[in-house]
Amino acid sequence: MAEGENEVRWDGLCSRDSTTRETALENIRQTILRKTEYLRSVKETPHRPSDGLSNTESSDGLNKLLAHLLMLSKRCPFKDVREKSEFILKSIQELGIRIPRPLGQGPSRFIPEKEAAARHQCSYLVNLHVNDFLHVGGDPKWLNGLENAPQKLQNLGELNKVLAHRPWLITKEHIEGLLKAEEHSWSLAELVHAVVLLTHYHSLASFTFGCGISPEIHCDGGHTFRPPSVSNYCICDITNGNHSVDEMPVNSAENVSVSDSFFEVEALMEKMRQLQECRDEEEASQEEMASRFEIEKRESMFVFSSDDEEVTPARAVSRHFEDTSYGYKDFSRHGMHVPTFRVQDYCWEDHGYSLVNRLYPDVGQLIDEKFHIAYNLTYNTMAMHKDVDTSMLRRAIWNYIHCMFGIRYDDYDYGEINQLLDRSFKVYIKTVVCTPEKVTKRMYDSFWRQFKHSEKVHVNLLLIEARMQAELLYALRAITRYMT
Repeated sequence: MAEGENEVRWDGLCSRDSTTRETALENIRQTILRKTEYLRSVKETPHRPSDGLSNTESSDGLNKLLAHLLMLSKRCPFKDVREKSEFILKSIQELGIRIPRPLGQGPSRFIPEKEAAARHQCSYLVNLHVNDFLHVGGDPKWLNGLENAPQKLQNLGELNKVLAHRPWLITKEHIEGLLKAEEHSWSLAELVHAVVLLTHYHSLASFTFGCGISPEIHCDGGHTFRPPSVSNYCICDITNGNHSVDEMPVNSAENVSVSDSFFEVEALMEKMRQLQECRDEEEASQEEMASRFEIEKRESMFVFSSDDEEVTPARAVSRHFEDTSYGYKDFSRHGMHVPTFRVQDYCWEDHGYSLVNRLYPDVGQLIDEKFHIAYNLTYNTMAMHKDVDTSMLRRAIWNYIHCMFGIRYDDYDYGEINQLLDRSFKVYIKTVVCTPEKVTKRMYDSFWRQFKHSEKVHVNLLLIEARMQAELLYALRAITRYMT
């Protein structure tokens, strides 16, 4: 069977004409039936001549088609397509072929479907952009691995790696290597454009993992061919965390009582009130402020989850980048020291913004607006409390993230961070920002247990913009140093 998933014409299903959709569905049904009959005949007569494809390849091709049909049966906006897709799947099942079923429900593994507004090794984004790349006519060979892309793009690999995991190590030498690569050189404008895109998608990966976004149904991790069992899910799915949110206990954070989490909110509100009073009464000296920053930066090295294990990326993801073992490392470990990045010496507002706008016109303004919207976004609520000024809390979150990256604000008292952010919240923040592929539902559930899901999504928006700005500051400073 030479037909593959890519040879099936899916575009007819997008037509507004019902007859065109019906014809497209019938062609898909016939293709699937031919593949099914071929596999059944091979099974019955194993020594029959092959048509060039192995049984495994034929089976994989059929499985991809069935997974795509499953997605259409659940997500297609046209009712006739949903119903016919489901009918085809059932008819194939009646022929003795195992069909896929969705893993989980809704767009998020963390947020119940009825509340979800959400739609590094981030298969969700990789799959999304692989499809977009092919849709606009991109060369499929590039997707076989980074080594198959043009040399100019391959040269970005080192900068991308450092930017994503250890941006404080970026130097003007990285920039010079890209700008002086003979026929594979980048221009300054092209490089700034690339840096903006890289940092944007690094931060999107944090949001995707931080909100527990599920893979699309037809992609790896979005479906399974295992039969349902044990209250409609398989034991192997439970151990892999691939269960429906609605099928598991609502609060997996050790089933903490409502009263305990209620008092946590009250205690946080009281700390905010006390800190505001202290601000009004006295201000710490510059020496004391610097000391508190160094203490917080040092302590952030020891914030990690008990679930912190290495995650091995799937081949479908790892082929798009080099050196899979390279990841986030705390910058002061093993005696290595990186000077503190003082925002007063190089900041987004006075330096980064103007550099981006000069070399990538209008984008500096768009990014600046994005930062301001995320930083100032608030419902003025905290769990059950309304009309609350959350600016102190939002600033603590933003500055804690920058502190983890060695970035210091001279006018901020870092002693406030320990007062406002408890350990479980710090673990979540650090994991989402530094190693998002390791985020678990337990981490998500364990912080701010009385807060609404929408408030936690607001936190994630704050985290990803603070991360993007931190990466941009290091990269743009290196570009500025190269230019001067």
